Amino acid sequence: MNIVVAIKHVPSTADELELNDDGTNLDFDEVDFVLNEFDEHAIEQAVLVKEAAGGEVTVVGVDVIEELDGVLHTALAKGADKAAKIVGDIEPPINSHTHARWLADAIGEMGPDLVLTGVQAVDDLDGQIGPMLAAHLDMPYVGVVTGVSASNGSVTVHKEYPGGVMAEFEVSLPAVIGVQAAEKPPRYAPISKIRQMAKSAEIEEIDADEDFEYEGCELRQMAKPVSAGHAEMLEGDAEEVAEKIIALLEDRGLL
Repeated sequence: MNIVVAIKHVPSTADELELNDDGTNLDFDEVDFVLNEFDEHAIEQAVLVKEAAGGEVTVVGVDVIEELDGVLHTALAKGADKAAKIVGDIEPPINSHTHARWLADAIGEMGPDLVLTGVQAVDDLDGQIGPMLAAHLDMPYVGVVTGVSASNGSVTVHKEYPGGVMAEFEVSLPAVIGVQAAEKPPRYAPISKIRQMAKSAEIEEIDADEDFEYEGCELRQMAKPVSAGHAEMLEGDAEEVAEKIIALLEDRGLL
């Protein structure tokens, strides 16, 4: 089975995020880029399917500000077989329509049986890459998936609905699946193995069609949250604190 995983490199939310001088987006020179957490689950699910049903896993992403190699080496260390990156004069931010089109152009040439991607990315939370990939590739799509198993030209997927309701679908291949969580936690890749991949693995380069332009939504302004005040700490023993709470409630007309 030919399995392709579409990934996205996103700004790390573990660090303090700095805005650019215009306040229209992040200062991308001051942020670290990491693998989107949902895509990490997509990689794990792809490797699980390969281990169960056989095949080959290729990971592909758009090379934003030339920092994608480390992520691809990590994916190879986790069990992927091949890696590819879409290259060009690419600067963030990239809107979802352009991102999906570039990925679809590259993936279409790979002839995949199964395409996996994270259900959404932490930098936009719009969940559109998977559905648009499916539209460009003319394949069915199922999202918010928490498990995939393959057999006889189809996959069985477990999809989660609001309220924790689960459903099972049998999907004919080829298909695109949006992974919310893999059946198992993403496996750990030792640093030594990642370094080995960095020395020995080849990453295929695919030129982006930079003539394709889709403006998408325009982000006009970003701002950091403004502190509206601070918590008032009530001091004293239990009886004193209880009296203060009652006084506050009475003062606000709640008692």
